Amino acid sequence: QPQIDMQTGRAAAVEALLRWRDPARGVIPPTEFIPIAEESGMIQALGARVLRDACRQVVQWHRLGMMLRLSVNLSVQQLQHDSCLSVVEEALRSSGLAPQYLDLEITESVIITHPEKAVATLAKLKERGISITVDDFGTGYSSLSYLARLPIEAVKIDQRPVHGLEHSSNDVAITQAIVALARSLGLRVLAEGVETVRQMEVLNRLGCHLMQGFLFSKALPPEELEAWM
Repeated sequence: QPQIDMQTGRAAAVEALLRWRDPARGVIPPTEFIPIAEESGMIQALGARVLRDACRQVVQWHRLGMMLRLSVNLSVQQLQHDSCLSVVEEALRSSGLAPQYLDLEITESVIITHPEKAVATLAKLKERGISITVDDFGTGYSSLSYLARLPIEAVKIDQRPVHGLEHSSNDVAITQAIVALARSLGLRVLAEGVETVRQMEVLNRLGCHLMQGFLFSKALPPEELEAWM
């Protein structure tokens, strides 16, 4: 799914979103199969494959002149695992993707549940030139003291307050506070789930840097994204 730079109006990055296409049941959403992958221990192999394939795809686009950054979600289990660094390094090495084009998204819950482990691993990733984004920001789990300590470069505003921007002054206030906090810490701000022009206008006025959502494009297979671009 493309992420739009509000300054240029063009796609600056893409987020890799996993879909399971079952021949009998159709498309199974990640909300259904990711928890099963985590419970069964398959999330490590699955996450490694997603990262590797996504890096290779973006390198192909770079060769076509589409210089997009890549955003990939990292689960709590992946971040905790001892192989985390080597998996990321292998994906970059095998694909040839420069680390400055890779952004790893972690959820807010990592900040609360495993702060010391998170800080140590994320610091090593940052040393390698990889940027880190806190995903689903504004869902109520944030510890601001840990946010200031984490070696992150961006926050992604959760779609729930984004969806309320048109009719809820509280959601506007929450979003405004998130943007102001992030910018004061020198972080990029990305909003997800943007579906209407009004939501885009409010986010733009508040100072959001990047946006993604159905207003711009749904998640697309690689060949359809090339046509969209």
